[in-house]
Amino acid sequence: MDMPPALSDDPALAGLAARIADSRAALVALTQDLIRIPTLNPPGENYRLICEYLDARLSAAGFATELIRAEGTPGDCAAYPRWNIVARREGRRGGETVHFNSHTDVVDVGQGWTRDPFGGALEDGRIYGRGACDMKGGLTASIVAAECFLAEFPDFAGAIEISGTADEESGGYGGVAYLAEKGYFSPDRVQHVIIPEPLNKDRVCLGHRGGWWAEIETFGEIAHGSMPFLGDCAVRHMGAVLQAFETTLYPALAARRTEMPVVPEGARSSTMNINSIHGGQAEKPKDSTALPSHCVPDSCRIVIDRRFLMEERVDEVQGEVRALLDGLAASRPNFRYDLRELNRVLPSMTDRDGPVASTVARAIARTMGREAQFVASPGTYDQKHIDRIGKLKNCVAYGPGLLELAHKPDEWIGVDDMMDSVTVMALSLVELLAGGGTQTR
Repeated sequence: MDMPPALSDDPALAGLAARIADSRAALVALTQDLIRIPTLNPPGENYRLICEYLDARLSAAGFATELIRAEGTPGDCAAYPRWNIVARREGRRGGETVHFNSHTDVVDVGQGWTRDPFGGALEDGRIYGRGACDMKGGLTASIVAAECFLAEFPDFAGAIEISGTADEESGGYGGVAYLAEKGYFSPDRVQHVIIPEPLNKDRVCLGHRGGWWAEIETFGEIAHGSMPFLGDCAVRHMGAVLQAFETTLYPALAARRTEMPVVPEGARSSTMNINSIHGGQAEKPKDSTALPSHCVPDSCRIVIDRRFLMEERVDEVQGEVRALLDGLAASRPNFRYDLRELNRVLPSMTDRDGPVASTVARAIARTMGREAQFVASPGTYDQKHIDRIGKLKNCVAYGPGLLELAHKPDEWIGVDDMMDSVTVMALSLVELLAGGGTQTR
């Protein structure tokens, strides 16, 4: 196997280079094994199974492991317990801790696949499957990087931690949020965090936009569908809400721009998505041939997903929507509504000159032969909990994979990209824990 170019010219890193080059087959096999454990969220399937798999793998590499159930968190129950794993390998000398955090849950498969979503097929240098990109490929890269580093630098200072956590796809409350509340991301315990989310192998992600989720319900009065004038259609009232969004709110959001380095370009503005709409009678089962009854709907609900910028305050985001609804209540006969907040996440950003961001950037430049790009994510991820609950700012997202493939059919991860990310992660460990590579075995 060819040595990674970033290491081949450095005698102090020749052993590490050879180990990384020889790890390709193991990297592929581990990624495939993880994909083949269908950790679907919702509802939260096979969390314990994947933690036990990781336990066996990391224990064999000398890590002390803990399996931690996030009891009482959203979704946790006897049928679908929220299991997490935290593995720690102590160095032979005191020093700082580098923590790699990856979520183990994956989203629904959806339609349009041409391959088995949980088959882990390897074709033309790509591994296919749900979670390949987001983010079992990143989890694999961090494990292989740590294993290669440990084999070559057993006398390192500090500690390495690797975690596999639940529920990132539904907010992370049964995973990183729970662990942060229990002190696992306290700055006294951990000093550097790398989250291998798929932001592309040459990017360091410094943080993310904020998110505000809410449900809006409009009310009417039920009546016979042949005499709608005797009732009041809640769906028509919701139509007025949607029209107001189109004419007033969406243009205002598009005009706002952030100084955050958000990618892709469209996410440099504020955005809002209508996540769902439900009005009137519940949908009938797919196998039902029954006809609907004739009723004017007295309720209509939408869920909105509002992503906001570092320059916006969450109370202003909420107030803007409420003001629009209050305006309709004042101008539209019989308009009544309810606005319920579902969740809020504040924007998070770390300093590009901070220890972990600058270290990863230097490793990217050395591996790729070009400067790293600093970006911010359009969507939130578990950095929010490490920042707000753990009070640890020295955290970035860095991992292989194309952001655009996340949650898509025929999701895949490139093996070459994973190998480059292994090199970047291993070089980061060398700089942070092994004095830049000056140790010898």
